[in-house]
Amino acid sequence: MVLLEFQMSPRAEGDSVSAYVAQILDIIDRSGLPYQLTPMGTIIEGEWDEAFAVVTACFEHLRQTGCTRIGVNLKVDWREGPGGRLRAKTAKVEQLLGRKLRT
Repeated sequence: MVLLEFQMSPRAEGDSVSAYVAQILDIIDRSGLPYQLTPMGTIIEGEWDEAFAVVTACFEHLRQTGCTRIGVNLKVDWREGPGGRLRAKTAKVEQLLGRKLRT
């Protein structure tokens, strides 16, 4: 099972890329994989092939919308075993601290 955090920066007019982010999040949400949106990227959880298929789908979508340059940042944590780490990692830290965190 993999936790994959990624961020895509399409070349766009002006400073805002929120319209592109919304389109990418639609692809991620429709994938059915567990995910968490953060201000700096998105974390998805799934098997290696399905997680990278989502990243590829997002990239291809941006290419098809006319983006001539796309920066991609990617972090991957693969671990053998069941899913659920997307939420379990935070829950474990909260348990050790004895309180809820602002996540």
